[in-house]
Amino acid sequence: MDMRQLRYFLAIANEGQITRAAKLLNMEQPPLSRQLKLMEQELGVVLFDRTGKQLQLTQAGELLRQRAITLMHQFDETIAYVQEIGEGVQGVLSIGAVVSCVALLPGVIRRFSEKYPQVTFKIQEGDHFLLGELLENRDLELIVTRLPFQSDFQSQHYSVMPLPSDPFVALLPSEWCPDPALRSMTLQDLARFPFLTLKTDRTTFMHNQVFEEFKRFGLEPRIVSECSSVAITLSLVASGIGAAILPKSVMNSFAPQSIRKIAISNAEFQSEVGIVWLKDRHLSKSARHFMEIFPQAFVNFRDIT
Repeated sequence: MDMRQLRYFLAIANEGQITRAAKLLNMEQPPLSRQLKLMEQELGVVLFDRTGKQLQLTQAGELLRQRAITLMHQFDETIAYVQEIGEGVQGVLSIGAVVSCVALLPGVIRRFSEKYPQVTFKIQEGDHFLLGELLENRDLELIVTRLPFQSDFQSQHYSVMPLPSDPFVALLPSEWCPDPALRSMTLQDLARFPFLTLKTDRTTFMHNQVFEEFKRFGLEPRIVSECSSVAITLSLVASGIGAAILPKSVMNSFAPQSIRKIAISNAEFQSEVGIVWLKDRHLSKSARHFMEIFPQAFVNFRDIT
């Protein structure tokens, strides 16, 4: 069995019909049927149940499908790796970013594009679980994320490049901080305010991190709203609904005059940031260069915010 036959098999498995698979492969149906029969004869197993209108994978067929997908990814990535040797950095770089890391991208992309103008970007925003699925499906090559990265897949699948830590800051409605000289507050000061927290049914790590720090001081702020996104949280802060504690870099995507950013003088926690990719995946030249540029760009970005 060769790679061409595996492509035929996957097309049939995906389409559920030899006719549709043949059309997808730009070939006639009879040759494709013969190839399927040859594969089954060579393997000594039946790959599809042919009793219904739709072809259904047998247990042996499902096992082959899973292995074939992995083999085809590895084959395609190997071809891409060989082809890019000696070539300039070019093509499309597909990256994902959790919402709270989106503000980190513009400066890095600008520096990268100045150096490698032939590369274009495809950017997907989402939570850990959506981005993890896209990474597993090879729809993304890299993810910029808060750590630890939590998805529906095993953490052993991933490689992680840590980036410099991102300090947490307090975000309050400007009307609550009339003193322009105020630069920092303690957690005890902040616990007096009603609080907004970034939390969904599945993404709770940052919420837990912030409120564990309050608990360390014996404090329990009153939560007035759990928010599913950074944009919602900041909108409510700007409207005077409550205060929030978020990573410092988040505010660089939003600059409303109605929000004050205040350092927390006695907090010892920071948000950990990193780049995540699949361990078994060959990274393109553009992905490797992006990872080289990111750390210094992030340090510069953090220092000016």
